[in-house]
Amino acid sequence: VIYRIKLPGPAIIGEGKPENQNHAIIFTRGEGLQTIDMNQDNYMEEALKMRNLLQEFLKKHDGVRFPTILGVREHIFTGSVSSLAWFMSNQETSFVTIGQRLLANPLKVRFHYGHPDVFDRLFHLTRGGVSKASKIINLSEDIFAGFNSTLREGNVTHHEYIQVGKGRDVGLNQISQFEAKIANGNGEQTLSRDIYRLGHRFDFFRMLSCYFTTIGFYFSTLISVLTVYMFLYGRLYLVLSGLEKRLRDQPLLRDNKSLQVALASQSMVQIGLLMALPMMMEIGLERGFREAFIDFILMQLQLAPVFFTFSLGTKTHYYGRTLLHGGAQYRGTGRGFVVFHAKFADNYRLYSRSHFVKGIELMILLIVYHIFGQSYTNVVAYVLITVSVWFMVGTWLFAPFVFNPSGFEWQKIIDDWTDWNKWISNRGGIGVPPEKSWESWWEKEQEHLRHSGKRGLIAEIVLSLRFFFYQYGLVYNLKFTKHHQSFLVYGLSWFVIFFILLLMKVVSVGRRRLSANFQLAFRLMKGLIFVTLLSTLITLIALPHMTFQDIIVCVLAFLPTGWGLLLIAQTCKPLIEKAGLWSSVRTLARGYEIIMGLLLFTPVAFLAWFPFVSEFQTRMLFNQAFSRGLQISRILGGHRKDRSSRNNE
Repeated sequence: VIYRIKLPGPAIIGEGKPENQNHAIIFTRGEGLQTIDMNQDNYMEEALKMRNLLQEFLKKHDGVRFPTILGVREHIFTGSVSSLAWFMSNQETSFVTIGQRLLANPLKVRFHYGHPDVFDRLFHLTRGGVSKASKIINLSEDIFAGFNSTLREGNVTHHEYIQVGKGRDVGLNQISQFEAKIANGNGEQTLSRDIYRLGHRFDFFRMLSCYFTTIGFYFSTLISVLTVYMFLYGRLYLVLSGLEKRLRDQPLLRDNKSLQVALASQSMVQIGLLMALPMMMEIGLERGFREAFIDFILMQLQLAPVFFTFSLGTKTHYYGRTLLHGGAQYRGTGRGFVVFHAKFADNYRLYSRSHFVKGIELMILLIVYHIFGQSYTNVVAYVLITVSVWFMVGTWLFAPFVFNPSGFEWQKIIDDWTDWNKWISNRGGIGVPPEKSWESWWEKEQEHLRHSGKRGLIAEIVLSLRFFFYQYGLVYNLKFTKHHQSFLVYGLSWFVIFFILLLMKVVSVGRRRLSANFQLAFRLMKGLIFVTLLSTLITLIALPHMTFQDIIVCVLAFLPTGWGLLLIAQTCKPLIEKAGLWSSVRTLARGYEIIMGLLLFTPVAFLAWFPFVSEFQTRMLFNQAFSRGLQISRILGGHRKDRSSRNNE
């Protein structure tokens, strides 16, 4: 060592892949540079066409500029592994062929989307390299190369006569992590100055094309999901405020057929048929429209709408969270060619915040609306209006289990339950990974709030207030509070909530202090609390004539309120820690996680009780070779287990 320079921080300053790309340029020669990823394949006959492709650099494609990036189409070869791999393969094929062809000509807004493109090396060397590598903001580094090239008077083209192979993710968890990364990247693009500059410098039509083909897709997805929320909260307001009852009494509005038809007609569009249109066009162009129609029908039978509705939730959650709080991070999906059984705890960790919480909230809104709403005397109209939302709820809650190999196998279910119990009860701490302990995972899930700005935190608190307005509406619609309009009723509901929270605190403190040395005293205390609660409930039923429906509505009102309090407590973590209440918040959060886990696990376990469900799932969603391999592994696994149990005996 002759001389040593100490760096001010870690050696990798930016994102890993773009740093590697920009560093690797210095080891290249020549004027053309092809970017290749780990999941790329190639074919001998395609390599022979490379000479023709390089010749494109010498031809002005729009009559004004020479190309700076030559786009190449891709061939996805992982479509035969499972139904999910097939959906992703078809979706990706339509994007890398018909999609990019349209973007390049006539829209002139094709950028760089990944590996097979060939760069003009000299052009990019003098304009900052083939990637942008700033941490977080350049998470989707590929597209920034396209932005950079276009902003500096470059020209991006697309060529169909040459293709390279490409492997895509094949399991639901891999696909979701990839989509989360892309959605995070789009959130960061929305906040980037590159998009701002492009928007300012494009003409009107190119500006609209650029918006629609980059961040606009994610923004409109976010708006669609928010519309579902607004629709349900709006209907709930009409029902709980009594407006709907008054509107129904008006003869003009009583049986408004045109409104019902307008609301019902959207349900066909929401099932995701439009998402499959470009896919059908591309298959139709390449293999004929009869093939395209057969493929479309097969995709519907293999639950393609379930998968696309589920991915809608992934995109919305991660895009929205990045807009509010920033902090996007790279998610390594592995791109493994392996379809394996994911444990219940893994699925829970991955989808809890993005799908399960939102699905349960929408389900509660639908149940409350079903209890109080009577606006549609026509059953068909009611079903058509709510069926798409029910479909979305079912998809968000149970798609990970439907697409999970051996997801309904009884032995796997028992193992998953044991693993989940161990995970939820393990204590966290320094050095305990999120996969081992619920506490570590819960703390990690709130990390984005630590790095968020004041606006993001205020927005989070304002969004959490919706649960309190919802509780306010429900409290006045109980049978025994129907004729009381006093604000004291709402105050009393808060008193009940704080009383329940205080009881939980007393029990947890008692468990910590008394359960070891004073077991009898602790059990007596628990018994006393139970008897008190039971007598209070009996008194409420006997005196003010509280009905069973009222009890259900109370549960549906107070559970979301507690969740809202939890969200606000997580946002104000430093203040809660100062007050010494953080351990209580953690205990309450664990209680909610256990309830959610039981809600999700019970239907899956019930279906796993029937052996034909597992057989049907394997046959329908996975290819023949994989199904056969799964059955052989099941036989061998059972044989090994029997032998080990005999040895133990």
